[in-house]
Amino acid sequence: MDVTIGPVRPHQHSALGDMTAQAYLDDGLLDFGAEDPYLEQLRAVTRRAAEADVLVATDTDGRLLGGVTYVTAGTPWADIAREGEAEMRMLAVAGEARGRGVGESLIRACVDRARATDGLTGLVLSTQTTMHAAHRIYRRLGFRRTPELDWTPVPAVPLLTFRLDL
Repeated sequence: MDVTIGPVRPHQHSALGDMTAQAYLDDGLLDFGAEDPYLEQLRAVTRRAAEADVLVATDTDGRLLGGVTYVTAGTPWADIAREGEAEMRMLAVAGEARGRGVGESLIRACVDRARATDGLTGLVLSTQTTMHAAHRIYRRLGFRRTPELDWTPVPAVPLLTFRLDL
């Protein structure tokens, strides 16, 4: 599948927010389902794009296939990134595009961006314990588990962390 990665465009904000929210709902990643307060953040693409780098994957016809948010330490959307690190957040792939390398393409774009940034030594991310397919991709791309950074942003939602040394 031909996939193009680039910055999100204003006309894609709503669609990416809806796609990201739907991916999290479909995968059962939100403890409170359609009432989960995290949905607001997942849909807040306009705000994220103003405060971070939001990348999208599109096909040759311009159809939106997925997205990811890329941030650096100390910025509003950074959760675990420390000085000298970048962080990937809210990676999502549309249901119909799964299994075709879209997620990996978005991850590689973040890795490339981090490697091209002077002063960065690592790329970090948080992931849910049940995201086994994503964990396999992270490991295959060289990320290693960092259990010392695991955290629980809300009760009963433990997050695992991974880091790629640049």
